[in-house]
Amino acid sequence: MTFAFIRHGQTNWNRDRRMQGATDIPLNDVGRQQAADAVAELAGTQWDAIVSSPLSRARETAEIIAAGLGIELGPSYNNLIERNYGDGEGATAEEIAAKWPDHNYPGLESLESVVSRATAALTEIEATYGDKNVIIVCHGTLIRYTLGALAGRQFDPIRNGSVATFEYTADEWHVLTVNDEVVEAVDAR
Repeated sequence: MTFAFIRHGQTNWNRDRRMQGATDIPLNDVGRQQAADAVAELAGTQWDAIVSSPLSRARETAEIIAAGLGIELGPSYNNLIERNYGDGEGATAEEIAAKWPDHNYPGLESLESVVSRATAALTEIEATYGDKNVIIVCHGTLIRYTLGALAGRQFDPIRNGSVATFEYTADEWHVLTVNDEVVEAVDAR
């Protein structure tokens, strides 16, 4: 079974560098084009279904990709919603630096909670789709830290519209690509 995480396309808040989190902000035209570009990135590979976070930016990205690849648009999963940044949501980088220089926003969801939710969603998706190859459209922080937990390493921030592939074989997770690039093996000395 192979999965692909795709970060939703750009929104106006992404463009304006506002903390988005669990706030439901729609795609903009650049974001719709990024979703169409993801179709080209995935062309020539076998995908059976696509699922997403229920937030509109992820769901619309999934709809565009499903139509472009001619695959089933499956359900949305609440556990794929982006990290809740509490009072930081909607704030610009400048406002965050002034109010919360330590990035400890009141109401901030822990990274452990985000990864736990994402892992639960992967288990649920696997139970629903069996050995089919499934695309999962969701959010940057969720993707970055979930892949990091699966691979036992850190990854750079996830770009809007980018593809990350990973698979589950022989009871182990293997991260194959992140931000459309092959992941180099970590030397386990």
